[in-house]
Amino acid sequence: MHSEAFPVAGRGRDVVVTRRMADVFFADEQVERYVDGGRLCALAQHVLDAENINPSAELSIMAVDRQTMAGLNRRFMNRDAPTDVLAFPIEDDPRIRASQEEGEELPLLLGDVVICPDVAHENAKAQSLGYEAELDLLLVHGVLHLLGYDHGRDAEADRMEARERELLAEFSGEET
Repeated sequence: MHSEAFPVAGRGRDVVVTRRMADVFFADEQVERYVDGGRLCALAQHVLDAENINPSAELSIMAVDRQTMAGLNRRFMNRDAPTDVLAFPIEDDPRIRASQEEGEELPLLLGDVVICPDVAHENAKAQSLGYEAELDLLLVHGVLHLLGYDHGRDAEADRMEARERELLAEFSGEET
């Protein structure tokens, strides 16, 4: 968990407010495509904040090559091809606060979001989207899966897609 300090105007003087934030980790394990890890971490933090997730939460994001993603997809989804994003949740309910007996807060391990930038690049071209916009969408999609969103039924899919659009618009500063 880390803190972020930002100034707030207040009654003729500036006040610094410190806000605890979840930890978001990024690892780029591929070399085919550039990935702005800082942007993805900021976007993941935005999603966690917007979903009111416990600030002791930890989330990992990995960018991997096609071969690695195909292996993960085969092992965990029984699909023999690379995919664009996979989410591996660890905690059942990310809003639960885990504590030690002494009252010390333990990290809340949300899980891992694994993205294949090469597949994302193909998706972006096929859908006439920008590559960065596709990475953003995949990340939000993966994080929402970690938080319990699903798209198995039409109503769930509609709810998840609407939330994705809303979060992406908020992050980019657009009106929803």
